[in-house]
Amino acid sequence: MDASQGYHQIMLAPEDHKRFSFITSDGTFCYVAMPFELKNVGATYQRLVDKIFRHQLGRNMEVYIDDMLVKSKKAQDHIEDLNETIAVLRRYRLKLNPGKCAFGVSRGRFLGFMVTQRGIEANPDKIKAILDMGPPNNIKEVQQLTGRIAALSRFISKSAKKGLPFFKTLRKVKNFEWTKEYQQASEDQSIPDEITPAGQTSTRGYSVSLHIINTPSC
Repeated sequence: MDASQGYHQIMLAPEDHKRFSFITSDGTFCYVAMPFELKNVGATYQRLVDKIFRHQLGRNMEVYIDDMLVKSKKAQDHIEDLNETIAVLRRYRLKLNPGKCAFGVSRGRFLGFMVTQRGIEANPDKIKAILDMGPPNNIKEVQQLTGRIAALSRFISKSAKKGLPFFKTLRKVKNFEWTKEYQQASEDQSIPDEITPAGQTSTRGYSVSLHIINTPSC
């Protein structure tokens, strides 16, 4: 679930209105709700949701600023968990953006990752972004490639070692050359068929891996 214009739902204390004044061609005005431009608005909003959902966090809910995830171990408990969450939202008069909410799904995007009953998985969109890239023609495109791979590094076994050829390319800024070695590394690294899921490690010398299957997200 996503809060509708989250920061604007926090009202400022009346005595602080004058501190948020701004001048326009039509006159001088002031904010009565917390504006987006303030330096600490993210931390302020996080403290708010941590406080109001304190009895649910870690049990049936996870919250990061204005992104909310209601989770249930059993399907029959999900309605009850949703009702508990919505009751809190109503109590504090917080509104949701219906266009960014999904209910009763077994998987969904949260903070750029796919969350399923198995745990945290790679976002298919980020995988596709790498697969759709052609051989880099300049340093900027190599930087784009390394950035996209870094976003999935937690899912790729030995990602630092596999990505080393790309970083070697970045050192040769003056004489850019995409060699066969780099192309081979790119093909091996793009997105391997098997990647290690986040939070899991190999045990007893055996590699624990997860096959990625791209399916339409709910």
